[in-house]
Amino acid sequence: MSTSKIKTAQLWSKGKEDLKKQLVDLKTELGALRTQKITGGAASKLTKIHDIRKSIARVLTVINANQRTQLRIYYKNKKYLPLDLRPKQTRAIRRRLSKKEASRVTEKQKKKTMHFPMRKYAVKAEV
Repeated sequence: MSTSKIKTAQLWSKGKEDLKKQLVDLKTELGALRTQKITGGAASKLTKIHDIRKSIARVLTVINANQRTQLRIYYKNKKYLPLDLRPKQTRAIRRRLSKKEASRVTEKQKKKTMHFPMRKYAVKAEV
């Protein structure tokens, strides 16, 4: 069982199995500390519970970040992306027309612009 805080920098280099094993170890240690707390353990155990909880959070953060990067690689050239991997933006921006949709013109409008183009005027500059 670990005695000191876990540094996140050390976790990034570890593999998936190592991280899962470490997570299980931390959770068992947390369970043991909680039983000691109930039976009347020392005050130092209470601060250790805090450290273990934070260490579990660090390990889970690294696991989830690695999982997301793997998913991004998997979905890179696919047609659709899962919702949680898409850019968040704002609701209005997500519902806005795409550049392609906004630039489309109806057949009637094409004929109108072709037959009646914008008139060009020459303006005389006064000196």
